[in-house]
Amino acid sequence: MTGASMRVAVDPDKCQGHNRCYALAPELFDVDDYGTASAKGDGVVPPELVDKARRAAANCPEYAITVTESAEEGSHS
Repeated sequence: MTGASMRVAVDPDKCQGHNRCYALAPELFDVDDYGTASAKGDGVVPPELVDKARRAAANCPEYAITVTESAEEGSHS
């Protein structure tokens, strides 16, 4: 994924606490005492966890996870 960055975000209004994201990618998601998930840190996904981020979003039954990808300017090889 050279030249691009990925972020994950969780909509707390949609999250119902199924915690599939946390089960699939605990490196990217955290869960509070009520079971509501959130992205760890600022939501930036390291290149080695891109597949896990996509899998977590695809498995969210409430569609609460957003994955955004953006090309980084000036990083053409």
